[in-house]
Amino acid sequence: MLLLPTLITFALGISLLNTSTATPSQVQKWDLNACAVVVCGPAQNGLPGRDGRDGKEGPKGEKGSQGLQGLKGSQGPPGKMGPAGLVGGNGSPGEKGTKGDIGARGLQGVPGLKGNPGNAGPSGPKGDRGSPGEKGVKGERGLPGTTGSKGQPGIAGFPGPKGDKGSVGEKGAKGDKGDRGLQGSSGLQGPKGQIGSSGLKGDKGSVGEKGTRGDSGLSEINLLKRQVSTLEGQLRALQSSFSKYKKVIMFPNGRIVGEKIFMTSGYEGNFDNLKQRCSQAGGQLASPQNAAENAAIQQIVVLYNKLVFLGINDIQTEGRFKYLNGENIVYSNWQTGEPNNDKGIEDCVEVYSSGKWNDKPCGEKRLIVCEF
Repeated sequence: MLLLPTLITFALGISLLNTSTATPSQVQKWDLNACAVVVCGPAQNGLPGRDGRDGKEGPKGEKGSQGLQGLKGSQGPPGKMGPAGLVGGNGSPGEKGTKGDIGARGLQGVPGLKGNPGNAGPSGPKGDRGSPGEKGVKGERGLPGTTGSKGQPGIAGFPGPKGDKGSVGEKGAKGDKGDRGLQGSSGLQGPKGQIGSSGLKGDKGSVGEKGTRGDSGLSEINLLKRQVSTLEGQLRALQSSFSKYKKVIMFPNGRIVGEKIFMTSGYEGNFDNLKQRCSQAGGQLASPQNAAENAAIQQIVVLYNKLVFLGINDIQTEGRFKYLNGENIVYSNWQTGEPNNDKGIEDCVEVYSSGKWNDKPCGEKRLIVCEF
């Protein structure tokens, strides 16, 4: 009975001794051997077992005394790095900090040098023609201009075609009774009448009073001379009066160039309307045939600050501008780049304040200027 505890104590002592002087792996080996000593020790009152399964368990041995602490083993190699941990969630946003104080103003920088002027860029494409501007306010009447020098007489134009008969105008109001005109000159003596049949012989009349002595034949010639002189004076007076009336009528609405008179009434309308109105007044739409006549029309344009239509168009043949009588024009004053027949409907001619011409649609309204 004393043999088993002695063996166990001896095995434990050897195990502790080997543990203090061996490495951890060696300790584990000696533990296994010690276990083999303990397990394989002879059991008390036990029969030989079959592979240790039939032996009777021996009594539990007493707890042995604590062995001496073994020496501290040397530090082992560093262990492998463990796997990376899970990514942490986003933290909650922090509170908004207080607004910082305004910093002091920095020193003013040195002004930079002036750069070289850039090269002029290429001119841009020609812009589209803008829409016509709003009608301006009527300007104040200017001072009458000085009378220009008399222009050279223009070439007589071909007679125009006979115009259509105009509509009968409304009956005008009865005019005031005019002043009595000057007595006209004596008419020519009529032809001598046939001799009548002889009448009955009358009674002899009483002797009449003696008449005054008649003038000689020279007195009748002198009378005719006085009548002619009187008529000449009346003619000069009529011419002077007509010249005054013509100047009054022309100012400020008209201009006189040679034998032509250019007049406006301030009316505005399209080409056909203006042409008809001038025809009804006994004239035609202004059709300048030289620079002097064009300048007279230009003055009316400037005075009224309105463009006018001329009696010129290319309605019949595109690009061939003619007068109203169908004759080709003998004078023109086109603006640069005109006529261009923009949009294919510019068949009439308007005059700018510069006196230059531009082709324009005939349906637009312009100021009337007639020539007589």
